Amino acid sequence: MIDLSDLLLPQTVIERLAAANKKALFQQLGAIAGEAYGLDPAAVAECVAEREKLGSTGFGAGIATPHGKLAGLDHVVGVFARLAHPIDFSAVDDVAVDIVFMLLSPPEAGAEHLKALARVSRLLRDRTTVAKLRGAGSQDAIYALLTADDARDAA
Repeated sequence: MIDLSDLLLPQTVIERLAAANKKALFQQLGAIAGEAYGLDPAAVAECVAEREKLGSTGFGAGIATPHGKLAGLDHVVGVFARLAHPIDFSAVDDVAVDIVFMLLSPPEAGAEHLKALARVSRLLRDRTTVAKLRGAGSQDAIYALLTADDARDAA
């Protein structure tokens, strides 16, 4: 099973990220991924925006998993953001999104991309975990919650 600690760095977990809309969110996520993983921020934003045109990655309950495949990566990476204010995401249930987990994969990472997406989706469908993520008081607490799940699964 893919560990979230393999996908996230502490600096790619952001609390209270302010974004007025999806476009602004993708630009900010691109900047965070660019800084942490040495990627072109504009290319990251464009990558997830292009995927979003195929259909919303807002899967309900205020959660979205924007994702895409991007050259320049050698493994799947992620950025987690808890938004300061929910934004419209055209989610399946029309609920505004405040929890975002972006995944970026190398172009050739078919199975690895799908496994990472499934792992994140499973975690974010757990209502107890999501409530803890929403209530966490700091970036460190959010990172610990996300990666502690890995330790439980390994036990």
